[in-house]
Amino acid sequence: MIEQILDAAEYLFSKRGLYGVTLKDVANRVGVHHTLLNYYFSDKQTLFDEVCGRRAPITSKRRMDALNAYEKECGGKPTLEGALHAFLDTDLDLYIEGGEGWKNYGAFGARASNGPEGAEMLDKYFDPVVYRLIEILKKALPGASEEDIFWGYHFVTGALMLTLARTGRIDKLSDGLCRSDDYAAVKERMASFMAAGFREICLQKADEKAAAS
Repeated sequence: MIEQILDAAEYLFSKRGLYGVTLKDVANRVGVHHTLLNYYFSDKQTLFDEVCGRRAPITSKRRMDALNAYEKECGGKPTLEGALHAFLDTDLDLYIEGGEGWKNYGAFGARASNGPEGAEMLDKYFDPVVYRLIEILKKALPGASEEDIFWGYHFVTGALMLTLARTGRIDKLSDGLCRSDDYAAVKERMASFMAAGFREICLQKADEKAAAS
């Protein structure tokens, strides 16, 4: 029963956010009386936190393992593409292989990360992975400024969150040529696209700084 409740809440929170959902809404989607939810969860925030924490440790660990494995495999000489593939593809594979539940979680995370109701809790799970990625990116871009690397990460995660939100806008703009739930197409392109952006910003500035000195 708890898994059914969490699945229902995950879906509803992904569509409406914390403040647009009531415990009664969740109960209706599960098909039970709302008093049953109070037996398992003291309030809506507790339910929200449980949804947030159910899958986050899984994707966080997978990413950390992938980044650690990549650094070991590359012999201490990482590339932008390699680091970004380890960080992005590992996560995207969960949404490709994990079914609608994981896709709902992706949309939930995208919405929650852009509001105070979920950002702090998601930070707890994902900040260690982000800092691990930054550490590897610094090795891949030894001449780049830390500021530019953090901005690059900001742009990467922004694109990822928009993808996971599955807004349907790309579907409409492309007249169906692209689909917002086509994570395989995203996986095929995103790391290379973002690596080019990092390279253009970080290395260009490093060259300018070297030329000026």
